[in-house]
Amino acid sequence: MEQELIFLDRNEFNYSPSEEVIQALKDFDIKKLCFYTRIYDEGKKSIFSVFLSELYGVDESQVLLGYGGEDILKQSVHYFLTQADGNKTMLIPKFSWWYYKSIADEVEGRTLQYPLYESGNTFKYDIAAIKKMVENECPKIFLLASPNNPTGNGLTPEELDELLSFIPKEIIVLIDEAYASFVTEDNSYISKLVNEYDNLIISRTLSKFYGLPGLRMGFGFISKGLEKFIRYSNKYLGYNRLSEDIAIAALKSDAHYREVARMMNESRKMYEEEIGALPGFKVYDSVANFILIKYPIELKPALQAAFAEENYKVKFMNEPDINTHLRITLGRPEQNRIVADTIKRIARQ
Repeated sequence: MEQELIFLDRNEFNYSPSEEVIQALKDFDIKKLCFYTRIYDEGKKSIFSVFLSELYGVDESQVLLGYGGEDILKQSVHYFLTQADGNKTMLIPKFSWWYYKSIADEVEGRTLQYPLYESGNTFKYDIAAIKKMVENECPKIFLLASPNNPTGNGLTPEELDELLSFIPKEIIVLIDEAYASFVTEDNSYISKLVNEYDNLIISRTLSKFYGLPGLRMGFGFISKGLEKFIRYSNKYLGYNRLSEDIAIAALKSDAHYREVARMMNESRKMYEEEIGALPGFKVYDSVANFILIKYPIELKPALQAAFAEENYKVKFMNEPDINTHLRITLGRPEQNRIVADTIKRIARQ
């Protein structure tokens, strides 16, 4: 029998969904699929957007829904980089998800990278350099990822507020918060920011913390000053009714996913203590569901072969200035144990 391939390369979810999610799927009334939702008669877009509005304290009209977080990001980039003013420039972090540049390229956008710098066992945004670059380039979109993939660093609400305070209101600030629920349970800053600033879009997803990448359900929050984009993004006939029910069940079972995050934190500490102690290795701090590890590049072929032998897939970074690093999704404890032992075995040969 062929051994199962373990995917720890795309920041997916190797745990089980919550009982509430499982029950929502079992209890779903299949007849709902025979009709459109009628909630638009009330001026609302979805039962999920109403639930999010109440949960986050944001007006329902300022809630966005999409086919995963990637849909909200893609809609935003395509819409604002194709405006009549002809400004097609978007600023993105130097080390970040390749998808950002890809979706800008689809509309002939111009992406420029602003710096992240390494500080001890973490990466940080260079606020002063960002301010200068914004002033010099006058981009249409300033994209920020917090926490950032693959570096794992994030910004506090206070740091977000500082960034937003110096960015002109004609520049769209697009924040990818796919991993933000790993950082804190306090979401109160979102309502404050989208109501204080007129140029803000925050994108989130159920794919990471809530472990449902196959559901393809993303959500976000937007400033009232961006009404035209809100109308562009909304779907008149509603959204996937099965996905709505499962999404609400996931958010109602936050305790289950907090326990998963706790186990991930224990594995993260294990990597820091055991792999961080190996000569030539460095484990970076992370506030997401993955870790970034710097390793001696001469070990790459042996590490790749060893992981293939174990039927494990991890992400070997190839981008400039980070091509001596690998990113590992935090799986179940026994999976993380195999990964750590594999690295140690190769390092000690």
